[in-house]
Amino acid sequence: MTKRKLQTKFEPGHGYSKEDWDAVSDNPEWTEEDFRNARPFAEVFPDLAESIRRSRGRPALANPKKQVTLRLDSDVVARFRAGGPGWQSRINDILRKAAGLPK
Repeated sequence: MTKRKLQTKFEPGHGYSKEDWDAVSDNPEWTEEDFRNARPFAEVFPDLAESIRRSRGRPALANPKKQVTLRLDSDVVARFRAGGPGWQSRINDILRKAAGLPK
């Protein structure tokens, strides 16, 4: 992926006019005073910050899954994958039944 150079001044030929460029340049550079007056997001919006913090990651499960590495014959994996999405859950169900565990 190629990094693009950030345009800091108007250059024609990019699909917009000088008037368009001037109309959207209403976000000026921050001054030293702006930086001094800045406050953390969590301080300004504590409720929103807490809700974001709370909702991150996978939900806690009563019986969480455990990731393992397991070597299976390629024809066995191919057979389950051919069944489409959910093939890993189907393997889990079969192993659970073989181990005599409730569903």
